Amino acid sequence: MTPDYLTYPNRTYGQDHALYDWRYTHPDLEWEQGALALSIIVPLEFFPLNPSGVPFKHPGAMATPYPDLRHYTVRDYGNRVGVFRLLEAFDKAGITAGFAINSKVAERYPPLIEAIRQAGHEITAHGVSTDHIHHDGLSDAEEHELIAQTQSTFPNAKGWLSPARAQSSRTPHLLAEAGYAYTLDWEMDSQPVQMTTDHGPLTAIPLKYELSDFTLLHTRKQSEEAYKKQILDAVDYLIAERSGQSLAIRMTPYIMGQPFRQHMLRDLLAELNQRDVWITSPGNVATAFQDQL
Repeated sequence: MTPDYLTYPNRTYGQDHALYDWRYTHPDLEWEQGALALSIIVPLEFFPLNPSGVPFKHPGAMATPYPDLRHYTVRDYGNRVGVFRLLEAFDKAGITAGFAINSKVAERYPPLIEAIRQAGHEITAHGVSTDHIHHDGLSDAEEHELIAQTQSTFPNAKGWLSPARAQSSRTPHLLAEAGYAYTLDWEMDSQPVQMTTDHGPLTAIPLKYELSDFTLLHTRKQSEEAYKKQILDAVDYLIAERSGQSLAIRMTPYIMGQPFRQHMLRDLLAELNQRDVWITSPGNVATAFQDQL
């Protein structure tokens, strides 16, 4: 290891960036329709059979030698079957969700995108595909092109979620420059945080990795009942702690769309509807937050 390995050019006071203040401060927020604002984020992702793995493989990418049809077809199941179970469950619960969609998914499955729009859900831009990761190894022009390609597919999207939730040090500035109002990549707080970029404000809506179905059900292999309990425990705690907080949770179609999880999913949505929670799209949360600043 050479001495320059320990040299970090962005080392500064606080958290090594100036996007938001490092101090633990919160504006007094109120949501008109509940003590807690909750958003359900559904990622619709395209996983190529031969990912480049640059600079790393997406956590859900193919894992065994080419062609990894076992993992590929499970993810394809999510876009062909599982997502429609989620749409049905949201409809029965009267819930509006946010669907974070790769532009490659929109190119391949136009009827799916139309079904989401017809159901009244919000579309959040989710980059080009799981094999188009944002990182500092990209040039400004290369990252700008990835954002522009995604934006041309979803010109009306107000928000952004990066593939694998990976950003470069330039990503927030480029997103604000492109006109995005919020990002779901950062989770530094329990309520929205206003970022300061070179091109104006950008709202960070925390999307909780610790409460993701991918994390709890897939990676940690917890039971469906444990998953449901942790979601409800988090909601109850945040409501009791103080009003004006927010929570965004991920529900992945190839995980949550499995048939044996549908009873748990519908029970969870029913119990959330019984609490003092405003269940809405992330764009609505960002707008309500920005209106109170």
